[in-house]
Amino acid sequence: MNGKWRKPAAFLVLAAAISMMAFAGIRMSETARVYKEGNAAYDALSEQVKIKDSYADIAVYIQNPDIDFGALKMVNDDSAAWLYSPGTDIDYPVMKADDYSYYLSHLPDGTYNANGTLFIDYNCASDFSDPLTVIYGHHMKSGKMFGSIVGYKEQGYYEEHPYMYLSTEQEKYRIDLIYGCVIGAGQWRDRAFMYKENISSLMAYAKEYTTFSSPVKYKAGDRVAALSTCSYEFDNARYVVIGILRDA
Repeated sequence: MNGKWRKPAAFLVLAAAISMMAFAGIRMSETARVYKEGNAAYDALSEQVKIKDSYADIAVYIQNPDIDFGALKMVNDDSAAWLYSPGTDIDYPVMKADDYSYYLSHLPDGTYNANGTLFIDYNCASDFSDPLTVIYGHHMKSGKMFGSIVGYKEQGYYEEHPYMYLSTEQEKYRIDLIYGCVIGAGQWRDRAFMYKENISSLMAYAKEYTTFSSPVKYKAGDRVAALSTCSYEFDNARYVVIGILRDA
């Protein structure tokens, strides 16, 4: 290349690189702002709807919080439950969805936000009375939403967090975790694992491919909660953690 062209060309390349870095920095800053706003909204909602005075023993409250569903439904009538996992970031309301998309990008109050909201598959009953209830949530790198459930790919993580708590307007449950498995989104749909009629097939699949061993036993008539999030072993992979609902 002629020397008189080298400097302008190098300058253009450098300018383009700087512009790309600046754009990436702006995008990262904007993403961080959106996530921060979403997290702050959930913290405020938690303060609003948790009934702290209902327990004399703070240790009991920490393990099994009471929720003011009247206040929660004032925020959003789609509110179906509250899911809490001690020692993790899972401490969220669960919505009953009408589709598979809205709550992927909206907070409980309807604000557009990339954190989204945990939501029940619209094929399932909102009160967890079905044999199977599926809950979806984002796999956030920060560990928020369902970002922490991928920890169940390790036995040690299960042993530290063997159960969660679930509250509905009618009942309070402990979810005793039994299986965790990776499955493709297409395979999940093809096997129609979101339908209660196929719960036996789902439990058989999860038992065969579980990533942790649990002493919990499943029997016919048990009600099951399946928590699903994205995983990255292959394109469109999902990680699903399954537990049995027990009265708490």
